[in-house]
Amino acid sequence: MTSTETAIGTESMTSAEIDLRTFAATHVRVEDEFTGARFPGYRVAAIVPCYNEEAAIGKVVRDLRSTVPGMEIYVYDNRSSDATAEVARKAGAIVRRENLKGKGNVVRRAFADIDADIYLMIDGDDTYDAAAAPAMIQALIDGPHDHVLGIREPETTGEDAYRPGHENGNRMLNAVVGKVFGTNVEDMLSGYRVFSRRFVKSFPAASREFEIETELTVHCLSTRVPTTSVKVGFRDRPAGSESKLRTYRDGFKILSLIVNLARHERPVPFYGAFAALLALLGGVTAPLGIAYATPALFTLAALSTMIGLVLDGTRKTRYEAGRLAYLGQAPVEVRPELLIEDAVTGAAAARRAAFGRSVFEAA
Repeated sequence: MTSTETAIGTESMTSAEIDLRTFAATHVRVEDEFTGARFPGYRVAAIVPCYNEEAAIGKVVRDLRSTVPGMEIYVYDNRSSDATAEVARKAGAIVRRENLKGKGNVVRRAFADIDADIYLMIDGDDTYDAAAAPAMIQALIDGPHDHVLGIREPETTGEDAYRPGHENGNRMLNAVVGKVFGTNVEDMLSGYRVFSRRFVKSFPAASREFEIETELTVHCLSTRVPTTSVKVGFRDRPAGSESKLRTYRDGFKILSLIVNLARHERPVPFYGAFAALLALLGGVTAPLGIAYATPALFTLAALSTMIGLVLDGTRKTRYEAGRLAYLGQAPVEVRPELLIEDAVTGAAAARRAAFGRSVFEAA
């Protein structure tokens, strides 16, 4: 039986007459040219934060539409002064505007607004290879995982693709966060990721700007959600597109975020280090002839220890609340109603291909 015959034949079948999961596996195939969606049975949404990306956003949207047919593409215009919104809309994206400046504000808004089963996040500067999107989405489904990280592999040797300062800063941040959480961390500043609904709806999104990637990575580590990675191509920006990153300014912001995250996520060792330092100073003040400072230093050491213990209890409560929010969402799985919708869409496309548009419209 051909793909066309299969798709047409299913139109007369009801959900009670077929096993939808078997139907998805055998009839609604990813490779089927007549199927409307690349991943039938799942609602997939792409989030593309943008600020003055008129030169690149059109290609990004077109590439995503061609690699993942059926995916809803949301371009969030972060108060651009150029024609970013118009270009994205003409390319077929759903355009929304976020007036609060910063990528973190855009991601917070998008995560709150968009209802989907699978979320793909990619920058709008055309530096990431959109062709990797299907592999990343499939990796999330096959796990199943809640987070898939796109690890960047430069496709070009140009300095703009991966600036030395940014690369060194990324390595340093990977090492710091890995040390804090006791695990190996790779490319934590990558802006190319895929998430499950569980991850998105339990993510607090406290960052305002480019620290958002760090917060996403730390959320994975602190909640211990299933995660994996996929190698993705990374290239120079197209002509006319300018990087919004500032190596030292943004690096300092990310380091500040890491310190705050360490304080929130590992309060006992964080405040314990201060307590140990204060106790050490208290122990050497008497021989130095400033014994009057000893009681104060030991008191401060005890207070620092108590603060760490209290905040650790708060952290556990916060973790339990986040875990409950995570478990309150359904895992990634096929939606039967979307399978039927995709099957009908595929059948209609198949009839057009088999009998011609005029015959189909006449029917």
